[in-house]
Amino acid sequence: MSEKTAVQEAKLFGKWSFEGIKVEDMGLSKYINLKPVTIPHSSGKHEAQRFKKSEISIVERLVNHLMRPGKNAGKKARIIQVVKNAFEIIALKTGRNPIEILVRAVENAAPCEDTTRISYGGIVYHVAVDVSPQRRVDLALRFLAEGARKAAMGNIRTVDECLAEELILAAQKDSRSYAVAKRNEQERIALASR
Repeated sequence: MSEKTAVQEAKLFGKWSFEGIKVEDMGLSKYINLKPVTIPHSSGKHEAQRFKKSEISIVERLVNHLMRPGKNAGKKARIIQVVKNAFEIIALKTGRNPIEILVRAVENAAPCEDTTRISYGGIVYHVAVDVSPQRRVDLALRFLAEGARKAAMGNIRTVDECLAEELILAAQKDSRSYAVAKRNEQERIALASR
């Protein structure tokens, strides 16, 4: 019996493999971590050092963005269950690996350009700037989490279903996705202020 068969590969939630998933956007490849994890929880080991969050699994970064504001803040076990249920829904609807769908959604929701304010003697100009890869991933995850949260607000559907739908639409680069619409709007504003 070889060592490879003795040691089983770590699968997310014991179901989905990280193997064979590639990041197609070369600029984001160093910042989307696809290292195999069973449960997306690292106990905040990345907090002490700068840029360490790029070494955290992309699934855990999505979980962290989902528990940001208000009533879900700090309830990581609950949000991990939400992500697990959303991944189940994605697997049933698409028949594809939900981790791959998440990676495609992040690539399609990550804006390339943004605007910044520059002031010359009291006059403020908005100037288009390129967005760093780390910030592109952060913004994409923020847009995906916001889209799922806003879709579930005052709706019969659960957050799980809204997150699954948001990820599927963003992976298809559909403009009905909140995250893709936000990216297009941000890039349009940057184009206008060149």
